[in-house]
Amino acid sequence: MQAALYFAALLATATGVAHSLLGERYILTRLARREDLPRIMGSAEFTMQTLRFAWHVTSIAWWGFAAILVQLAHPPLTVRGIGLAIGLTFIAHFLVALFASRGRHLSWIAFLLIGAIATWVALE
Repeated sequence: MQAALYFAALLATATGVAHSLLGERYILTRLARREDLPRIMGSAEFTMQTLRFAWHVTSIAWWGFAAILVQLAHPPLTVRGIGLAIGLTFIAHFLVALFASRGRHLSWIAFLLIGAIATWVALE
């Protein structure tokens, strides 16, 4: 059972890496070259930044699930371990959303609050 969980965690991690690298190379860069992207908040650049950060936070979420799978391989689960996995995953989401959108996509506020609360509770 433990080996299966480690294998699942490895697959989740590798899938996240492949998703980000291949998506950037074959999908996002090609979309960025298009001249007919919708203009969200007044610019196609903001549209592209939103697509890019949404794409990559998906990979980060999978890495967070990989961390939980590793914890499942070593029961018992603890509030500290799960809380830190969730908190750090959302802090990574916060950073990507904040920097990719230069603070214009307000999801970074929710991601920061979720990450801070989960981390705080885990360390309490």
